[in-house]
Amino acid sequence: MLNIENAVIEILPGKTDDSTAAEVYRNLQVLYGTVAGEQALDRDFGIDGSIIDGPQENAQALLVAEYVRKTERYEPRAKVARVDWTAGKAADGNMTPKVVIELV
Repeated sequence: MLNIENAVIEILPGKTDDSTAAEVYRNLQVLYGTVAGEQALDRDFGIDGSIIDGPQENAQALLVAEYVRKTERYEPRAKVARVDWTAGKAADGNMTPKVVIELV
């Protein structure tokens, strides 16, 4: 099972100042923590929760594509460098995404 509610965001060091990195981090926390369809004026804002209903390998690939697409659309100062998957502490197969961001 994928645990997308607790996605970890890591911003790689770059050319921008700390205040810009902090602002981008907060924006991505809101974006990744919102389920698509919850925002009344923009139903596409957020991550599509139905992705995790499929087989884990397929869901991981679709979720990576979703992070890339939504980051490009809603936070143009950031680019997804990669998404790593970390196993949960329990032996139940939970995986948590770690989205590594490069500021552009």
